[in-house]
Amino acid sequence: MKLKRARRSRRGRIEIIPMIDVMFFLLATYLLASLSMQRLDALPIALPDGKTAPLPSAAPLTLSIDRQDHIEVGGHAVALADVGNAVRQQLHDDRKVIVAADDKATQGTVTRAMLAAQNAGARALLIVIRHEG
Repeated sequence: MKLKRARRSRRGRIEIIPMIDVMFFLLATYLLASLSMQRLDALPIALPDGKTAPLPSAAPLTLSIDRQDHIEVGGHAVALADVGNAVRQQLHDDRKVIVAADDKATQGTVTRAMLAAQNAGARALLIVIRHEG
């Protein structure tokens, strides 16, 4: 004699709408987390226009000069007289220094800072420009 089951077994279903909601939440979380990890250690400057090849992925030391002639080496504010010491302390093995000078920065300050970096051991000075496009 066969007995009937009192309950039918139902196949499980995966609801797609809640899964999409969770995926959008994770996407927004990762997006906000990655934006908060951006390094903003340079002075706000307006770069001059020009065309050049892109920089390789390993970023050298950055020397920033804004329009009021404030100088930062590697994200730390320094006086013009201390640029050489700061560059010497923070210089990498490749001995390259990126010079990011504002378009309105005083030419004399930019030149003196570049000469101080060169005297401190910088082998190559790379000038940052805004890509025309």
